[in-house]
Amino acid sequence: MRQSEMSRELQPEGGRASARHRCRRIAAVLMILLLPGLLGAWRIISGETIDRRHVERIQDGKTTKNEILLLFGDPQSIDRAPEGVTYRYKNFKDAPAMPYRPEDRKINPQSDQIYVINEDKQIKKAPLKTEGKILKSTLLIRFKPDGQTVMSHEYKEY
Repeated sequence: MRQSEMSRELQPEGGRASARHRCRRIAAVLMILLLPGLLGAWRIISGETIDRRHVERIQDGKTTKNEILLLFGDPQSIDRAPEGVTYRYKNFKDAPAMPYRPEDRKINPQSDQIYVINEDKQIKKAPLKTEGKILKSTLLIRFKPDGQTVMSHEYKEY
């Protein structure tokens, strides 16, 4: 007899079912433990945060474009120039809540009109709503003309 056949003979019929039940229970506990991490990780993955520790890892002249993309994801904007490519990352934070005063309430032009007239009496598109978010930090990365190596970087916190 082979060992697997011997273990089946020695194991009671409920042994396999209880092992499956135990594996499911362990998987459920692991999911519960990992879920908060995954829910909070979307901010990092989406590029909504610029991690200062990652900025400190950037070495001008050594860090590659692939490493930048791994650390920060896709940039919010890309500028292409003869001097090289520039990636721009922005991080926003929620604006502090203002006290609610119904008498001061104004409808945002974007809400009730497609176009607005500016101070020069020119028709223009309504401005986008920007309330609720404040610029927290920016990261500007300039690449060498080869487009693969970081030439310089600039990180600012506001």
